[in-house]
Amino acid sequence: QRKPWFGGNWKCNGRVDSNKKLIDSWNSSKVASKSDVVIGAATIHLGQVKNTLRKDFSVAAQNCYFKGGAFTAELSPEMIKDFGLDWVILGHSERRNVFGEDDALIEKKSLAAVNAGLKVVGCIGEKLDDRKSGNTNKVVERQLNESFKSSIEKVGADFVIAYEPVWAIGTGLTAS
Repeated sequence: QRKPWFGGNWKCNGRVDSNKKLIDSWNSSKVASKSDVVIGAATIHLGQVKNTLRKDFSVAAQNCYFKGGAFTAELSPEMIKDFGLDWVILGHSERRNVFGEDDALIEKKSLAAVNAGLKVVGCIGEKLDDRKSGNTNKVVERQLNESFKSSIEKVGADFVIAYEPVWAIGTGLTAS
């Protein structure tokens, strides 16, 4: 049986001082020991969070590329693993909608991550026009099948799906 899983993604937020406050809050929290807690921190803060967050919690990189090499500002799955992290967040709506990542690229990244021994948080979610037109299921099914199916088949329960509809991000609307 899968343990309860809790995740937080700080996105492109945080400074050393504000991170310390968040980390202190997490470190003093009373979370059941049979739960997985994973914090996604900005790349520049991964070391701070990893070194100061309580050890029964995990830290996730917020993205990776599918290989190493001459790719400025990218992280390869092997670099993330070598740094001592076990998790990576892939397919987030900002990566899809702002940076233009398509399902094929996300699938390459996801497979590379699981092949390197990382656990993946695979993000799915529809835009407001998809929801209004009744296409929510079609969109998230496509994202699951085209971005993550091969990785899920490979690792099963070590893969986490995060459903966050684009229309609910920062709007105060609740996804239901």
